[in-house]
Amino acid sequence: MLAGPPVCPSCIICLPALHRCSSLCLSYSFPGGPVPVRLPPYTPQHGQLQCPPTTMAARDTSSLLVGLLVLFHTWGAWAGVEVNMEDRVEVYRGETAQITCMFTSFDGVSGMPIQWFYTTRSGNKQRIYYQNSTKNGVDGGTPFTDRISVNGTGASGEIVLTINAVELEDELEFICSIKTGEGRTQLKVFETPGPPSIEGVQTGISVNEYSKIGTCEVKNGFPKPNIAWYRNNTPLRAVQNVLKMVPSITTESSGLFSVKSELSMTVRKEDKDDLFYCEVTYFVPGGLRMTETNQINITVYYPSTAVSVWVESPKGKIKEGDSIELHCNGNGNMPSSILSFSYGEGKTLEGNMLVLDNVTRLNSGVYHCSSMDTDTFEEVSGNTTVFINYLDPAVVMPKDSAVVTMGKEFKATCNALSSLQTHTVWFKDEVEVSVGHSLILKDATFDTAGTYTCVVTVPEIEGMETSGTLDVNVQGPPQIINPDFTEVKKSLQEMVDLSCNVRGFPAPSVIWSTSDGKILKTTSQTETKEGVESVVSIKVTADITAFCNASNDFGNDAVTFNITAIDLFSAKPTPTPAATTTSSTIPATTSSTTIPDNTSSSTIPATTSSTTIPDNTSSTAIPAATVKAEIPILPKKIKKEGNGVIIAVIIICILLLAILGSVLYFLYKKGKICGRSGKQDLTKEKTSKDNIVVEMKSDSTEEAVLLGVNGDKQSPRTQ
Repeated sequence: MLAGPPVCPSCIICLPALHRCSSLCLSYSFPGGPVPVRLPPYTPQHGQLQCPPTTMAARDTSSLLVGLLVLFHTWGAWAGVEVNMEDRVEVYRGETAQITCMFTSFDGVSGMPIQWFYTTRSGNKQRIYYQNSTKNGVDGGTPFTDRISVNGTGASGEIVLTINAVELEDELEFICSIKTGEGRTQLKVFETPGPPSIEGVQTGISVNEYSKIGTCEVKNGFPKPNIAWYRNNTPLRAVQNVLKMVPSITTESSGLFSVKSELSMTVRKEDKDDLFYCEVTYFVPGGLRMTETNQINITVYYPSTAVSVWVESPKGKIKEGDSIELHCNGNGNMPSSILSFSYGEGKTLEGNMLVLDNVTRLNSGVYHCSSMDTDTFEEVSGNTTVFINYLDPAVVMPKDSAVVTMGKEFKATCNALSSLQTHTVWFKDEVEVSVGHSLILKDATFDTAGTYTCVVTVPEIEGMETSGTLDVNVQGPPQIINPDFTEVKKSLQEMVDLSCNVRGFPAPSVIWSTSDGKILKTTSQTETKEGVESVVSIKVTADITAFCNASNDFGNDAVTFNITAIDLFSAKPTPTPAATTTSSTIPATTSSTTIPDNTSSSTIPATTSSTTIPDNTSSTAIPAATVKAEIPILPKKIKKEGNGVIIAVIIICILLLAILGSVLYFLYKKGKICGRSGKQDLTKEKTSKDNIVVEMKSDSTEEAVLLGVNGDKQSPRTQ
């Protein structure tokens, strides 16, 4: 036997279409054992034998190889054993693996010796099971001694090796050897890794800076998982000095693999919105699986190239009195950038917001905002123009007040300076009377007089308005507004208030009077928008007629009030008795009688006079002082005022005096008084000095009526 490398008892054909060896091994045996052929070093190519050629043929001679192959087939058909096995068996760690060995032989399969081997890490074969016609068993002292079993005796041409609780170290090649034939199966063990994780950098990255972006990691997988980086769903590829992905693999004590990948790149401004994530792929029995991490975003710092300035509030047009808020922002985000406002005459404010309260038109102008990088001292700025709309106070012409003659036309104007279009409306007593800057009043009356308000608004801006007022007075003769009543009925001694409301300009003067010409004192007098209102209070003592007289430079007006007195003890006013004159001659002293009255007084003086009282039989002269009671003629106003009760009392008193006088005369005549006889002749005395004459003037005539004691009517000459 020639010395050299070990002899290969069988050959495997490589199939180029599958890029791997076929799952079936063709084993060829020779009578008397394998041919001791020494094979030189040889690297097979696709379509060539997996084992090296024997020394019986020249190296690299294809014709010899083909001949040898034909020879093997011929001999195998004659006396060989054909063994068929799966190329690989895949199983998760901890599960049970079953490796099947199928074989055929022209000599029959019964009683053939069967052995199971595995290839160690060093490449040696280690037997773990044997079987022949008389015995079988598991070899001791191997990693599989307690974990394997073999099913089948080979009589059926199939035998199965079962491995329990597969471990990572069990990923080996297992050999089924039957007589002179062999078959091989590679056991593949898998472990699903844990979910992958991703962590991005916590700090911002300046633009154009080469920096670490993030790290992806997956743990405890077998075989080794693979990590791929993606940006916005696009896989990343390494670019020198621009992008780099550095993987690192850690073998855990359990034999599992943990893989970490770190992504670094040169950051651009466009990366500020990019999303990065990792994709992890790993093998499982029968295929390949993939899982992804969550997405991360990085903070990219970049300098501003432009600055924007705008009015945040109010939206739309600005008016005087508003509070405005301006904002400023650059299109960069460098932490070292500082924003500041500049406006007006050298005014500055650091920050990205400026607030101005109660603005006026003086706040109109250009507002600047600048952004400066304190690291590079580069500065960019922007600006905006702010315009404050205004509306000046309304100017009314004529100013404050105006006087218009009754029946004439009047014109007034109202204007307000504004930066926008205005709208003017005139109101009187909150009622719209005219639209436009001009107010025209035609044929003025007292109803025209009053306060007019013009309201100027800016339709484009809500709440922007101003107003002015004008008092219009219409001059003309006074007009008394019809009172609520002119006829009044009141009980005696009650008070009644009479009111007189007068329109007119200039303001009329009001005088109250009664029908007898008496001027009444005004209780109150108040000026109104249209004129005056006068009130008088009157105590009811009789029927009264009162007058309200109003006058100014242009004329006068009056109204009459009739007050009827009601006697609580009578359904109608007390009548006044007819006035009479009674005369009698009685000795008396000079005296006087006073008659009281509410409005006037009169005194009835006692005067010396003589009255001749005729008698059918005799007459007696009574020399004595004669008292004359005279009742003056009452003015017509007494009758008009109806003082019936007082007049009646006066008449009764006069009648009592007349009766008393008659009684005294009768007694005197009979001699009952003064020691004289009643038969004395009254004619001896002068009738012009002895008679008492009572004279009463009636209200309707100046003629005095003289009544004697006996009721005879006498001529005035006899007084």
